[in-house]
Amino acid sequence: MFDPLKLDVQLCFSLYTSARTIIRKYKPFLDPLNITYTQYICLLVLWEKDMISVKELGERLMLDSGTLTPLIKKLEKQGYLKRVRSQSDERMISIELTELGIELKEKAKDIPESIVQSLNIEISDAIELKNRLDDFIRKNPE
Repeated sequence: MFDPLKLDVQLCFSLYTSARTIIRKYKPFLDPLNITYTQYICLLVLWEKDMISVKELGERLMLDSGTLTPLIKKLEKQGYLKRVRSQSDERMISIELTELGIELKEKAKDIPESIVQSLNIEISDAIELKNRLDDFIRKNPE
């Protein structure tokens, strides 16, 4: 008999454990760069579009300012980025990669392929899964 309160039938638990499993796979690749997974995804956004506002960065990462501010401060302390206040509105702060942050991209370039290889999943299945999750996210905005 189907029991909706069993842990093993919960979609949320499968998503939670899958996310944790994948994020743990990043650790051996990120440790030599001295960055965390959250710092890595922040840098991914900046490598894609440098000189981005803190607000836009938070929106892209789906992180609130309470999580984002310490993340930015840590990356700034490590020398990967700097905060730049707007000349026209001092409340507006943008994030800009430093030379060290730009150089880190080259060191991180093989991480995505290494992660896919470590997942024991066909690339076509990984792409299909990602597309389904992206569709789910679009249909269920916060």
